[in-house]
Amino acid sequence: MKNSITSAAKEIAEKLSYAKIVMLGEASHGTHEFYEWRRLISQELITHHGFSFIAVEGDWPPCYAANRLITSKRSYAEKELIHHFHRWPSWMWANTEVVELLNWMKSHNQKLKAKKPVGFYGLDVYSLFESIDEVLSTLKKLDPALAKAAKEQYACFQKFHRDEKRYAQSLYFSSGCETQVLLVLQDLLKAKHLELSGETLFDAQQNARIVKNAEDYYRTMIHGDEDSWNVRDRHMMETLNILLSHHGDNAKAIVWAHNTHIGDYRATSMVDEGQVNLGGLARIEWGINKIALLGFGTYEGSVVASRAWDGPVQLMQVPKGKSGSYEDLFHQKCLNEKSDYIFSWLQGSTDLELNQTRGHRAIGVVYDPRFESFGNYVPTKLASRYDGFLFIDQTRGLTPLSVSVDRREFPETFPGGF
Repeated sequence: MKNSITSAAKEIAEKLSYAKIVMLGEASHGTHEFYEWRRLISQELITHHGFSFIAVEGDWPPCYAANRLITSKRSYAEKELIHHFHRWPSWMWANTEVVELLNWMKSHNQKLKAKKPVGFYGLDVYSLFESIDEVLSTLKKLDPALAKAAKEQYACFQKFHRDEKRYAQSLYFSSGCETQVLLVLQDLLKAKHLELSGETLFDAQQNARIVKNAEDYYRTMIHGDEDSWNVRDRHMMETLNILLSHHGDNAKAIVWAHNTHIGDYRATSMVDEGQVNLGGLARIEWGINKIALLGFGTYEGSVVASRAWDGPVQLMQVPKGKSGSYEDLFHQKCLNEKSDYIFSWLQGSTDLELNQTRGHRAIGVVYDPRFESFGNYVPTKLASRYDGFLFIDQTRGLTPLSVSVDRREFPETFPGGF
């Protein structure tokens, strides 16, 4: 079976390799097979098709810490690699499946010699206080005067004692720190005298950008001027474009994120709710011929999730797919073909079954299998939402590593769970 998966992953990668940006989805954040298939496909795209980096639905600071380890010459222990992922749900990235990916990337980079190493980055927007720490720590080394100015601006957040929830709640009654975070970012972007600092300056600028966008995210969440989901996904698109520019004109990107982020929103009920997402924005900006979107699904099995925000990690049973859903449709295909998985190429498909609106299951970090039929199926036209679809009939939960969690922070994926 393992050889069969490896061979299939190679064929799928070949199919996707035309694109500048390949987005690999997942129907849940807690499924072993989704991480395994994405790893195998990514390895093929990097090794044989010249892809430059992997960007994931995770925070920038811990992902960049992992990036430093896999692109440096020194070795590391697994504990050092993974302890950075402390925001709940830590198991999204602090798991054995991700360790296997990063260890492979480290080994691959060591073989590249003079070539630019393949990077690993976070696209998300939640790391307000961690990114402030990174900006101040870096500037203290590069330019103490600029560090002092930034510290004075960021002092606006001191009274919230690193509690993102308290800051968000304060925005009901105050103007917050919107002006201050913008000034720090502008100062860093204008710091031409620091350009020789290379990656160090790049990291500091991105953290300053995250502070500014995170503040905007919490502001939007409170005041409702725009859907906070849209602020988040637009930040992901902005970060992806910055990474492509950073890696040069010929850069090619791999994205790992939930189906709800990478599947074109215009083919789902999201469009009726005024929501956008990364996959749809990328198709609009780059053109459909430069984007390849691969969705994932499963019929039944188990999954790692929690029943409440900040709740304990649990291994839960995934019920059989809802009758009439895409999960039910592909399960029947698996039975007919006597196969454990089905890969369907959807571009140009005239198959009526794949072009009609059906429910398509989405499992978040908060999940209760008893009630999934009431809220976990997204109305979808599959052939328009993705370029390809990989369906694994039976799946199992991933393997979390034990890490400590800071529960004062907003969880990753808040508030939707995806």
